Amino acid sequence: MPPHAHDDAWFELVPLAMLEFSEHGRVVRSNPAMSALLGYAIPAGSALTDLPQALQRLCGWDAPLTLLALGPEDPPLQHHVNQARTGAAPQSLRSQIWAGGLQRDDAPRRFLCAVSLTGGAQVGSGAATSTDTQASASAQAGIQIASDADAAPVPDQGQLLHELGTILESTPAGIAYFRNDTLVRCNRRFERMLGLTPGSMVGQSLQALLAADPRINRVVTETATELLNSEQFESELEILVPGHPQRWYSLMVRRIGTSVDPMEVIAVLSDITHLRTQQARLDALGRDRELMFSLSGVGIAFVRDGLVQSANSALSHLLGEPGELVGRPWVSLYAHEADQLNDPATQSMLRSLGHWHGERALQDRQGGMLWTDLSMRLVNPHRPEEGFIASIVNVDARRQAEARLTLQADRTRAILDSVFVGIVTLDDQGIAWMNRSARRMFAGDLADFVGQPLSTVATPDLDHPFRLTDYLDHLEDGQSHTFECQVVGRDGRVFWVVGNAVVTLAEDNARQITYALLDIDRRREAEAQSAETRATLQRIIEMAPMAIQVIDAHQLTLLEANKAAGAFLQQPIASAVGKPPEGVYDTDRARLLRSDMQLALDSGERVHREYSFQQRSGHQLWDVNLLPLASREGETADQLLLVASDITEQRAAEQARLEAAITQREMLVKEVHHRIKNNLQGVAGLLQQIASRKPEVAGAISEVVGQVQAIAQVYGLQVGSGGPLKLKAVLDAIAQSVQRTFNRPIELSEEGPHTQAWQLPEAESIPIALCINELLTNAHKHGPGAQHLRCRLVTTDQGAQIDIHSPGQLPADFSLDKVRGAVSGLGLVRALLPRRSAKLSLTQEGHEVHTQIQLSPPGIVLVVAPPEIGESAGQQIALWPQWSADHPSTGTGSGHNHGVRH
Repeated sequence: MPPHAHDDAWFELVPLAMLEFSEHGRVVRSNPAMSALLGYAIPAGSALTDLPQALQRLCGWDAPLTLLALGPEDPPLQHHVNQARTGAAPQSLRSQIWAGGLQRDDAPRRFLCAVSLTGGAQVGSGAATSTDTQASASAQAGIQIASDADAAPVPDQGQLLHELGTILESTPAGIAYFRNDTLVRCNRRFERMLGLTPGSMVGQSLQALLAADPRINRVVTETATELLNSEQFESELEILVPGHPQRWYSLMVRRIGTSVDPMEVIAVLSDITHLRTQQARLDALGRDRELMFSLSGVGIAFVRDGLVQSANSALSHLLGEPGELVGRPWVSLYAHEADQLNDPATQSMLRSLGHWHGERALQDRQGGMLWTDLSMRLVNPHRPEEGFIASIVNVDARRQAEARLTLQADRTRAILDSVFVGIVTLDDQGIAWMNRSARRMFAGDLADFVGQPLSTVATPDLDHPFRLTDYLDHLEDGQSHTFECQVVGRDGRVFWVVGNAVVTLAEDNARQITYALLDIDRRREAEAQSAETRATLQRIIEMAPMAIQVIDAHQLTLLEANKAAGAFLQQPIASAVGKPPEGVYDTDRARLLRSDMQLALDSGERVHREYSFQQRSGHQLWDVNLLPLASREGETADQLLLVASDITEQRAAEQARLEAAITQREMLVKEVHHRIKNNLQGVAGLLQQIASRKPEVAGAISEVVGQVQAIAQVYGLQVGSGGPLKLKAVLDAIAQSVQRTFNRPIELSEEGPHTQAWQLPEAESIPIALCINELLTNAHKHGPGAQHLRCRLVTTDQGAQIDIHSPGQLPADFSLDKVRGAVSGLGLVRALLPRRSAKLSLTQEGHEVHTQIQLSPPGIVLVVAPPEIGESAGQQIALWPQWSADHPSTGTGSGHNHGVRH
């Protein structure tokens, strides 16, 4: 049988109630006697904090610091507890606690607690074996047990008393024996501890002791009261001895026997000043720790067995409520989806080193991710199972700032790589970094240039800017130095660059140099080509036949001009440069030019004008273009370009060609009109021959002949006219034609100031002539007899009116609206008359029918000949008559507004 088997058998069979527990407050085992004494079983592994307070006091767990200070060689700790019982009197329990030895270094310490009844038989034992049981039995039998001082000495008792006295005087505790209110015996240590003169208190009344200190009086009073009800009383006493620091004593008073008259008492004083000082220090440290734990801005948690045992408010503010954190698995706080660290590896490092520090991603109370600076340290490096302390600092803002800075740096590098300017950064060792444009410029990779001086791509010139860098020592941060130099690439290409050198501070506050280089080789070639092109253009401008001037846009002063501009300026170019228009031209010409120049500058567009000037050589006509010139598109013009051409001879030639063309056209038109008239008269003669041969159609043919004759008269009038036909001439020709055709006299008259001024447009002449012919023919047909027909032309400033009076009678229900369209008569007249400028009416006036045609523009045009030179016009005639309220315009018209050139 193994050794521990005998130990377990002994522990189970011993009749004394015993309980074994660890320094962590966990029950290791308890025997049946303990279960029988308490009335309930205590399972192994139970926590003492979950058991009743009476049992915690018996085991000393109510003062864990005193319990943990107990060593294997120290005497047992003793405790006395009155345990209440249901339906029975309370029982008095006494316990003794021993500290066991360590079996191995990493094993927790164990304590053994033995519990017994006070004043009764031992539970589970068949006989009364304790001294208390014997004392109780003796008291019940009336036997009084005397003290050692009253008993007669027996053989060898003197030696025993000597030994006991020696022990009593050498013990560090103060011991006194009282009978009722008298101090029978005490050691000197007892008197010194109370600040009394040694040997002065033996045999004296208790009142002398009480008078020494009021605190002693209070404690003695409490002790006397307690000893009447119980056998033992324990308390703590504070004594202030003059000339000595304050002392704390543990007082244990025990009654001897059960008799209270006389009452025999043993008092033991133990100096616990050191323990109280240590306890005070521990309490202060505990308060300080709790204060730092609760008020610290750093999140702190105590973790044991993988669970959060406690957490301060700072950690709760970061991750959640305190109630939610306590008891929560530690690994559940990590945000594993964002944190790549492995918790088992972290715990392994923590166990091996005793501490761990790093950054971990935790989950906040909303379930989001929070980066923290985590530091873990074992409570006991030799015993990792005791847990660890974790301190957590929120570094999420710093982490985000670093991420933003890293992203900004990456973006900056990407931007610098995308620009066409070469960027080169140099530190103390040489070239540190350069962008893609610089690598292309130098024809190499970054690895080919790192650590080398920038002069590796310089030309052999000793004063090359890449070699002379002493000026960089005098530049302040942010200042730049501009230069132009030649660079030699790794491929042998030599080219020009323009650059800026800037001194900045690196991350370690060291000065570094950044060069920005732009390849201007092509720009130099372009500048050379531009200079050559400008010279060629200048020669072309000087040889150009046009007058070219460049004018300042702000002052309108002449900046430069070519040779051909002298004719336009009418003075030498040198004398005109730098002057405004008023200093070069006459007043009218300067005012006109300034107005057009300002218009071109305000509009920002080209302005084209033709200027007619009277010069010494005669009348000249200039074609002028004004164009604003700006340095860049969209900006305000700073110069004005004037280009002028002398078009006097050109316009004279054009005018001659135009007049010749007009003369030729007029001749052709007259010839055509003459031939049309002859053809129409020939047609009319043929129709008359047909009418003579066929009398049955003579009437219809005569009407057609009249219409053809009317059209022929119009063309006949146009043969001798150079423009529109006069209304009076058309009326006279139609009246004569009708008079010849029907051999009936027609009296013509006129009234108004403009009978010769109203003219018919070419498009309206034939329709109006046919209408007049039909109305006169209709008056002849429906006016019987040989009475003369009367026709009168009435003109005003607004239009003209033709009145025809003929004998006859209109039907009673006659209305022009009922007349249908036809090829002759009133139907033809209604169809031919222009509706927007002509109005027809027929009224009965006595025995005559009054036919009236009212004509207004644009069906007719008023053309008034200008008065002779020196003759007063009398009134101003509008080129296009203004309409009155009686003659409103009803259409858009086809007439044209003709202007007069001055």
